[in-house]
Amino acid sequence: MRVLIVGAGVAGLAAARGLTAAGHDVEVYEAAPEPRTEGGAVSIWPSATGILREFKVDLDGAGCRLEAMTNRSVRGRWLGTIDLTAVERHFGGLPALHITRRELVERLAEGVPVRYGHAVAAVDPDRAEITFADGSTARGDLLVGADGRRSVIRQALWDGDASRLNGWATWQALTSPPPEITESGRVVMVSNGRSLGSVAPAGHGKALWWFDLRAKPGSQFWGDAPDPMDRLRERFGRWPEPFPTLLEHAQGADFYPHHRHRVPTVWGRGPTTLVGDAAHTMPPAMAMGTVQALEDAWALCGSPDDLRGYERARSKTVRRVARMVGTEMPSRQGPLTGLVSDAFSTRSYINWLRSASDYLRR
Repeated sequence: MRVLIVGAGVAGLAAARGLTAAGHDVEVYEAAPEPRTEGGAVSIWPSATGILREFKVDLDGAGCRLEAMTNRSVRGRWLGTIDLTAVERHFGGLPALHITRRELVERLAEGVPVRYGHAVAAVDPDRAEITFADGSTARGDLLVGADGRRSVIRQALWDGDASRLNGWATWQALTSPPPEITESGRVVMVSNGRSLGSVAPAGHGKALWWFDLRAKPGSQFWGDAPDPMDRLRERFGRWPEPFPTLLEHAQGADFYPHHRHRVPTVWGRGPTTLVGDAAHTMPPAMAMGTVQALEDAWALCGSPDDLRGYERARSKTVRRVARMVGTEMPSRQGPLTGLVSDAFSTRSYINWLRSASDYLRR
């Protein structure tokens, strides 16, 4: 089968690896002139680790193996810890990793030929045919849109962008903090019920810090507001360490507004389908975007001859995940926060990861 994949991000590269290994003739087209490695870092939960291993991605020394996620109050009180080493043992030795997006994309791209600088101008989903900006065309037996939230393939299938802002946004930066952060294997999260601050090691002396908070266009925390770092220091500069120190030395931060949309039961047509954010844009809360993109690629590789079956099966899981993530729950401390045991929190997290994964439930 000749497979055309539009988009050389995580979803597209993973699908290319899996479909190539299954014996298909795969071509990957990317609009950017070179590999897209921008961005901070992403969490790879056990299902994603297993999928990457199945796709023969070299994970030796990749990112940072996560050992715990700890919640603290804005006054510094420890509220609870999820033991990620216990999660790893439960899922047969599949660890959770935090890895820069650059490193993940580079490792996924090894051995995958990508044609860069191929922007798509038009799409015929019923013929699996794409026309590029230079007037050239390509046609396959299967067309996969892996071109993200602004997907041109999705626009041809759905007649527009279904995603909408949900009133939240993230400010984040990849930085080189002291070794006690980068070498700890521990994610620290602080919430006051209206905002969430987090820091997580990403390997190789790097860590990602971020703040999730309510923000709308025109507000003081929107991406085009003046002096955003001053605003962040005013709001979070008195939170527990390491946030004051991280903000004091920060030179800037990247802004990501949160989008979401209803996940349809079927998202493709004819020989054309979607994977990743092109199919189900969701906020970054609970770090599920990259994981679900890899789950898509794995599921598609198992049934490339039954695209509607692939979509119906995935939509059941993704819809559940998108609903949970869309609540922005990590930013909201509930009445039981700090009152349940670490063992209970860890078991609950195991159940959540299983419910969010077709791979782990197979």
